[in-house]
Amino acid sequence: MRFGLILGEALSGLRRNASMVISVVLVTFVSLTFVGAAVLMQMQIGQMKDFWQGRAQVAVYMCTTVSTASTCDQGKAATQDQIDAVKAELEGPALAPLIRGYTFETSDQAYEDALNLLGSEYKGVITPDQINATFSVNMVDPTDSDVIAEAFSGMKGVEQVQNQLQYLEPLFSALTIATYIAVGIAALMLIAAVLLISTTIRLSAFARRREIGIMRLVGASNRFIQTPFVLEGVFAAFIGSVLASAAIWAGVQFGINGYLRDRIAFITTWVGPSDLLVVIPVMVAIGIVLAALSAGFAIRRWLRA
Repeated sequence: MRFGLILGEALSGLRRNASMVISVVLVTFVSLTFVGAAVLMQMQIGQMKDFWQGRAQVAVYMCTTVSTASTCDQGKAATQDQIDAVKAELEGPALAPLIRGYTFETSDQAYEDALNLLGSEYKGVITPDQINATFSVNMVDPTDSDVIAEAFSGMKGVEQVQNQLQYLEPLFSALTIATYIAVGIAALMLIAAVLLISTTIRLSAFARRREIGIMRLVGASNRFIQTPFVLEGVFAAFIGSVLASAAIWAGVQFGINGYLRDRIAFITTWVGPSDLLVVIPVMVAIGIVLAALSAGFAIRRWLRA
């Protein structure tokens, strides 16, 4: 009976302040949508980094007849002895524990690949000795890539050492900045939601000040008086959280699975339903906790006043 009375008071308050409640729902919806999007974006960045770090290679380019590096003999490609020296270094006791595996592509193989990519009309323009023979090295730990660069820096016959993961860093940086922007907007919107909930509760309490006065006269505790107002804020925030969860689910289902997955081939791992099972409860919890705290603080201050 007591719970029914409290619930009835909360629902009555929601009806009386319908316009303010709708505002709370919308602000909560927008803010939590940004929160969910930011969390999912950070998860996506993490998955992409894990995927590419496991596949990105450190390329050791051998000298060609057109190389101008100081480690290359002008007009001469790397000799077989120089190639064997690089191979021996890769398989030596210093580097072998750091390397998951490596492949070697000769100049002739690289030349054929180049023709397949550029077209047969380039057959008379470039020659095999102008294409780098290349060692492609996969590291056990991608952060050890600099060790390969140090090991072959200045080595005779090696034109340059290149970490292919560096080409993806600008993409990861741009996505991280986008995540920070989303988090910043979400934080501002959450602050707006907290202030709006507090204002709504205080207006609702002012509108029912006579009822509150009667409750005090008959001995009702502050907790009994506060609970309906807190529930008002929680109900409104919960509705906004549910709408935000639906928006995030739709974004993953239709935006990622229905559109991006088939159009961006170089990204093979995307956030999915398992990630939503983590993000959605967090969003709902944030909405409910913030609403309960802001509503409780607002009505407590009003009762003291």
